[in-house]
Amino acid sequence: MPNDTHGSATDTTQDLNRKIAATLPDDPSDFERVNKGFIATREDPIILGPEGTPVWNLDEYAFMEGDAPDTTNPSLWRQGQLNNVHGLFEVAPGFYQVRGFDLANITFIKGETGWIVIDPLTCNETAAAAYELIKEHVADEPVHAVIHTHSHVDHFGGVEGVVSRADVEAGKVQILAPEGFLEAAVSENVIAGNSMGRRAMYMYGNILPRSSQGHIDAGLGKGTALGTLSLIEPTDLIKATGETRTIDGVEIEFQITPGTEAPAEMNFYFPAQRVLCMAENCTATLHNLYTLRGAHVRDALGWSKYLHESYNLFKDRTDVVFASHHWPRWGSEEIGDYLTKQRDLYRYIHDQSMRMANQGFTGIEIAEKLALPPSLEDEYFNHGYYGTLSHNARAVYQRYVGWFDGNPANLHALPPDQSGPKYVEFMGGTEAVLEKARQAYDAGEYRWVAEVVNHLVFADPENRTARELQADALEQMGYQAESGPWRDFYLSGAQELREGVDASLVPDLKSQGKDIIPAMSVDMLLDAMAVRLNAERAEGKKLTMNLDFTDTGEQYVLGLVNSAFNYTSGGLDPDADATVHIKRSTMNAMILGEDVTEAFASGDITIDGNMEVMAEIFGLVDEPNPAFNIVTP
Repeated sequence: MPNDTHGSATDTTQDLNRKIAATLPDDPSDFERVNKGFIATREDPIILGPEGTPVWNLDEYAFMEGDAPDTTNPSLWRQGQLNNVHGLFEVAPGFYQVRGFDLANITFIKGETGWIVIDPLTCNETAAAAYELIKEHVADEPVHAVIHTHSHVDHFGGVEGVVSRADVEAGKVQILAPEGFLEAAVSENVIAGNSMGRRAMYMYGNILPRSSQGHIDAGLGKGTALGTLSLIEPTDLIKATGETRTIDGVEIEFQITPGTEAPAEMNFYFPAQRVLCMAENCTATLHNLYTLRGAHVRDALGWSKYLHESYNLFKDRTDVVFASHHWPRWGSEEIGDYLTKQRDLYRYIHDQSMRMANQGFTGIEIAEKLALPPSLEDEYFNHGYYGTLSHNARAVYQRYVGWFDGNPANLHALPPDQSGPKYVEFMGGTEAVLEKARQAYDAGEYRWVAEVVNHLVFADPENRTARELQADALEQMGYQAESGPWRDFYLSGAQELREGVDASLVPDLKSQGKDIIPAMSVDMLLDAMAVRLNAERAEGKKLTMNLDFTDTGEQYVLGLVNSAFNYTSGGLDPDADATVHIKRSTMNAMILGEDVTEAFASGDITIDGNMEVMAEIFGLVDEPNPAFNIVTP
């Protein structure tokens, strides 16, 4: 029978969380910082989308008062209480932040005639709500410029909530970003976009209840807003450290930091006000070197070196530092301590992980051994609320050494659906595995239970007893986790084991991409199309199609042979099977799944040659499954 602990913390989990609470530093200063400069917040806690559905609820975490419940790591509970504080805050004279309206912060800087906006959140609705708040309580003035610190969607996706595309195109509004921003913004989620989107649902607990038994915090912020995304191409790119701009009377000095927290990122400094923006490179958490939703591994060494450069460039000139997440810090001494200890955090993880790798330890072994020295561990801003020592150590190992640990037994291991039945058979069959796993669960060995019962679930995914026991183990691991994403992964897995996948709760990625796809180059579009080619259906086919974009003048030759797409730009192939004359906007609509029948009637699409080739090629492209299984085969 399944255990009866579903929804409650076992004695083992309660004991562990009590021990964690007893070891936490007794330092209330973050609660003073997070409330400093408070002006106001929204009276209506619900921010609605265009269909009248909520995209953000400021009150859904109101349960997070008092001491941590048994079902929550007390350190994560503390971080969640800090991230609960929402509203409009004055950071320094002329500098304001709206926090708690999204995963990230939006910052407003008062210029001579209007506002400069830094990082307009994930979606238009939350950004517009923040803008309304500052217009109501500080100054109702236009936005003259938007600065994107980096290329992640929670820092650019709400741009049309604060400015209009027409005003940008008319030159009334500047959009500044680091060099490489647009390419990074649209490409990171293109090749693996569906896989990353599905896993992001786990990482941010999107379908978990907001409760002490469910999602409480993402560590970096409360969670992700699910509204309307937008993207406007930058009008000005910052290419080198030391570049300056004066915008609406405000001088800004930039530090380019590519390959740190994002492929394209930058910090910047306001010399007249002695204020420093550290983007997402220095926040109140250990960040991710590898993000659990999936992405390229980040460079811990480069990250540390850029923080070292930030310290040398700005520390002696800075009185206030703020970032794109969490709360600001004030005072030169405190800022210097903050910068150096975050710098040394990433350097320590990098150097000690590789020291152990060079002694022959594998990634999983390093993750188990690595511990911070007290000088770093005792700072709350170095705790693993978002990233963790465990998965960041493995990320360093992966960056240098790769997925293979050198043990030939792991070189060609069986996949779980094949190894699972064999493990179960070797361990004496289903009932023997369940009996031993129950004993391990009762002994508090949840990691081991999750590993062992996973074999049984993959051997027999319909075994309800196995699924329940696996879910119980994952649930306890979630209740113990200090990292918000770890908690959400464990609890999302437990929910899926118990209830299955509800496809109706999975976001429509196509609708979220209506502003992203037009920003993609044709090369990106064709690369995204290529990774969706069904190789089995394409086997033996040899086709060539010209793409003539009548509105942009671009020309491509798309070839299919050997069950693979390749393309060439800059001209057409006179021997192609077909030439498709098409508007780029019509191509975008096709990719978004819209009906383009009228485009043929209107002449927006015309085809020379074999009329069937276009339909045949597009018919070989699969639609990705946005609701694929994660914890079962």
